[in-house]
Amino acid sequence: MATDNPHFSRRAFIAASATATAAVAVGLNAQKPPPQSSMISDTTLVHHVFFWLKNPDSQEDLQALLAGIKGLGAVPQVKGVHVGVPASTEKREVVENSYHASEILLFDSLEDQATYQSHPLHQQFIDEHSHRWSKVVVFDTINAG
Repeated sequence: MATDNPHFSRRAFIAASATATAAVAVGLNAQKPPPQSSMISDTTLVHHVFFWLKNPDSQEDLQALLAGIKGLGAVPQVKGVHVGVPASTEKREVVENSYHASEILLFDSLEDQATYQSHPLHQQFIDEHSHRWSKVVVFDTINAG
């Protein structure tokens, strides 16, 4: 009988233990939240701006606008900057990709974002680039905890 063989029992035990350990490890990993960048998780306010160009076929206007957005990172209150253009993701009804450029600026506080609004570099950006856009939409969000 197989149960009379001590090697079979040991092998069966080791195999069962390994299978159980792997199952537990997989289960525990499935429950872990995805890692988050500390910059994002520590940020109080995210300022996300979308720009539509007056002349959407002008690469010169787009490149100038993108360079201007990158320059906003020099404002001391800005904790982080992401400059983007629409991604070539799957076309779906819920995806809005008619804009031409976007910026994400990260701030430590509502006060820092308010200071940024009146900062000379932000005002200079508006003065130098507002003639390029036909529409701007802003989404400001605060950390939900």
